[in-house]
Amino acid sequence: MTFLPAAVLQAIPQSTDYIRILPELVLSVFGIVVMLLEPLVDEEKSQKLLGLVALGGAVAGLLATWYMARSPGLAFSNMVKVDGFSVFFHFLVIAIAAVVILSSFDYMAVQGIRAGEYYALILFGVVGMALMSSAVELVLIFIGLEISSISTYILTGFRRNEASSSESSLKYFLLGSFATAFFLYGVALMFGATGFTNIALISQKLQSGPVELLVYVAMALMFVGLGFKVAAAPFHIWTPDVYEGAPAPIVGFMSTAPKAAAFAVLLRVVFTINAPGRFWLIWIAAAFSMTLGNVGALVQTNIKRLLAYSSIAHAGYLLVAFAMIAPDNSVSGISAAMFYAASYAAMNVGAFAVIAHFANTGERYVTLEDYEGLGRSAPLLAATLTIFLLSLIGIPMTGGFFAKFYVFSAAVKANLIWLTLIGVINSAIGAYYYLRIVVVMYMREPRKPVPVTPVPIGLGAALAISILATLYLGILPNQVLQYAQQSAKEILPQQAATFANSTETEPAAPVSPH
Repeated sequence: MTFLPAAVLQAIPQSTDYIRILPELVLSVFGIVVMLLEPLVDEEKSQKLLGLVALGGAVAGLLATWYMARSPGLAFSNMVKVDGFSVFFHFLVIAIAAVVILSSFDYMAVQGIRAGEYYALILFGVVGMALMSSAVELVLIFIGLEISSISTYILTGFRRNEASSSESSLKYFLLGSFATAFFLYGVALMFGATGFTNIALISQKLQSGPVELLVYVAMALMFVGLGFKVAAAPFHIWTPDVYEGAPAPIVGFMSTAPKAAAFAVLLRVVFTINAPGRFWLIWIAAAFSMTLGNVGALVQTNIKRLLAYSSIAHAGYLLVAFAMIAPDNSVSGISAAMFYAASYAAMNVGAFAVIAHFANTGERYVTLEDYEGLGRSAPLLAATLTIFLLSLIGIPMTGGFFAKFYVFSAAVKANLIWLTLIGVINSAIGAYYYLRIVVVMYMREPRKPVPVTPVPIGLGAALAISILATLYLGILPNQVLQYAQQSAKEILPQQAATFANSTETEPAAPVSPH
């Protein structure tokens, strides 16, 4: 290739770099197109048209992820890394966005919300989340975190005529800004302690000599920032109020996609950097999250607040996988966390899609009393919600069963007996309030009439995808788990060091999400 002009030679690696952020580019373009079309389309037609454009963007993003997976490696001066791990989370957050967009078609029309910026913000938010999953540079992670956060702050307050929605948006923004500042301070301290912000180089630095006290402080501050995003105790205070006021499809979105991206970052930080002293921090956060989340859910009568506390509890279950500190257990912990993130996303997005449809105009019907007799008035809708609730409990044949099984079995192998015991007890507590919803739907007579409209095509497709994913992960989990185990090996310190020192831009073996 020496006969090629210098400009051409320089363009070749640059084109590879852009392939490695292709999903982010595709999603950004479709988000811009949605915003440009919005003022040109009649308001009545814009709901479906702009939604279809956004859905097309999500599907194109999935195809771009598949194409990106064929070109693994580092990009943009080792700031972005495409591997099986990042491909997994790219596919997950974009798929969540696609399902949320499908479930929003009818919701937007019923609530009378203009659609343009709604769909564009979902796509822009996913850009940040996808970037977080592939970034191996702490400053770039912070940028992706901000892109994701700003979008979700606005989406939370999209029910403009409801004071509770504006309140939740403001509360989320203020507390989220503090949490982001903690993360940024942690990045600054880590740079001061090691001289690097690249995760692989930080890992090498910490393994090569004594660890300074500043590193412990930096890890704690970064954990605080990410702990807020995943709604882990004691950083969970915002969750019930924000979930109650936000639009129901957006609650399904923000309870899964941003959390999956934040857990992806946390997995890289915890296992790649491999800083000492993290064990007790994670152990305590996991135990508190499981306990406070489940106990708080027991007394809730608003189903959105109930599932908000449930979300806190599930963050605790997932954090159990982060407590694996021995190298022999790390792969099991990482793969269990990845599988849990996928399973939780399928069942929780589906559950909130049902809630969004049933809530009706102004989200008037969101209490347990409103769900009385739903098994007779809308048997298909009740059966669908029941499947998601059983998966949240962890009943066999659902994704939630294997998600908890893999996490707890990995914890037992790592000798985390007490943490596992706390998790099992909390799972039993959680079964009570999930089954209470089922009892209300099938064994109570309705005390007031609640209108139930037919399920539209978009929502039906969203629910079908969520149910199929939940059952697939519960019946045939091996393929996803094997891919997660293979991807987990790529973010451990020795592999990170290999990538950091390598000058090769094109690895021989392609990575496929399938």
